[in-house]
Amino acid sequence: MEPMFSPPLHRQRHQFVIDFVEKNKPKKVVDLGCSECGLLQKLKFHREIELLVGVDIDGAKVQKKMHGLSPISTDYLQPSYDQLRVELYQGSVTQKDARLKGFDLVTNIELIEHLTLPDVECFSQVVFGYMTPVAVIVSTPNSEFNPLFPGLAGFRHSDHKFEWTRAEFKSWALKVCLDYGYEVEFTGVGQAPPGLQEAVGFCSQIGVFHRLRGREGCNVLIGADAEDVFSYTLLYSVNYPSLHDNNILRRVLVCEVLYWAENLKKRWMEEKTGESDGTYTLYQAAGEGEECLRALEVTQTACGAVMNTPVEQRGGGVSEHQEAEDQQVFWRKSQGLQETCKVRRCVSVPLAVLWSCCPKVSALSGNLNNLRHFLMEDPKVKLSQDGSAVLLYDQEQDLEEEEEDHNDLEDSGYAEASRCSHNVEPEEDWEANV
Repeated sequence: MEPMFSPPLHRQRHQFVIDFVEKNKPKKVVDLGCSECGLLQKLKFHREIELLVGVDIDGAKVQKKMHGLSPISTDYLQPSYDQLRVELYQGSVTQKDARLKGFDLVTNIELIEHLTLPDVECFSQVVFGYMTPVAVIVSTPNSEFNPLFPGLAGFRHSDHKFEWTRAEFKSWALKVCLDYGYEVEFTGVGQAPPGLQEAVGFCSQIGVFHRLRGREGCNVLIGADAEDVFSYTLLYSVNYPSLHDNNILRRVLVCEVLYWAENLKKRWMEEKTGESDGTYTLYQAAGEGEECLRALEVTQTACGAVMNTPVEQRGGGVSEHQEAEDQQVFWRKSQGLQETCKVRRCVSVPLAVLWSCCPKVSALSGNLNNLRHFLMEDPKVKLSQDGSAVLLYDQEQDLEEEEEDHNDLEDSGYAEASRCSHNVEPEEDWEANV
């Protein structure tokens, strides 16, 4: 049957559902008779869906492919604000379960023909009367199309209990609408050969049901008398990473802050040391054309004393005379500490600059107070004492100090003595000679 259609018929049915989802953007979707989760694996990429559920009576089939619904690496590396939870259940569509009430869309793709006619009546009561979704998509084989399949005798599948004509499907669908307050439109997938479409219709006939407003007088099984039952067995559930989770939001925000702070620090240091071949605009204030150079070099001692040396603010620069005076004051303040404390240089990048010049940082944090709050709670970020700037230590200085310490050890003869200690002849074991 499949070679008659391009794309294959099952893909056309799935694509019909996908097109409906893209147009109507339902947030809660359940696929009844999900089997090996083929449709669900396609729907999970449509992130307007917040809850995606699959139900099948054959739990082994569900478990065979259910891990294909797990988040992939990019979902963790680049989480978005979209929220998605996936749940898979083993259960019968003829039984009620309160967890499936109030969905936006229920899909039943080639399902009802596997039920007995009495079970179809129970199915109608459960789906349309108890679950009461906003929309329902039901597809089922069109028996009028069967003569076009060469060699087909009987039903298309050995498990089919019936296959309806278009008139039979329409009769059932209109009764459902009358009983439970829905309206339906008929369509299908798998077109007949030219000239036969009107005579035999689609290979798979589809009914799209929409719940009506104001259904007073309809036999709807909801309200205070409807019991909450939980007849399904949960097989699998997973929450996709989302920036609505504060822990994930903090991780992403800290990574962005450290990346941009290091980048701005590198550019500032290149400009300061003359390594760059031109003048960098380190920070661009939002809505302003002038440069906003607010990098600040900080010298911090191991004793906790901090001395600042102004570098350049808002592009105006610092005069050579003023800079010399500042350096002399700094030297007098730090001279008494250098004998007992190791001096470490670091660059201070104001949070206001990061927030204004890095769109993703501002989008993630919302405002400066939120940004400061998130960074204060993360041990990977070092903030200034007033919490207004990120402090980045000079890694090149650390490497230089490590190299100096190593050379000092070599000069002191410690390394040679250490090597000699390994060449000492072992003492004679007297007990072994007794």
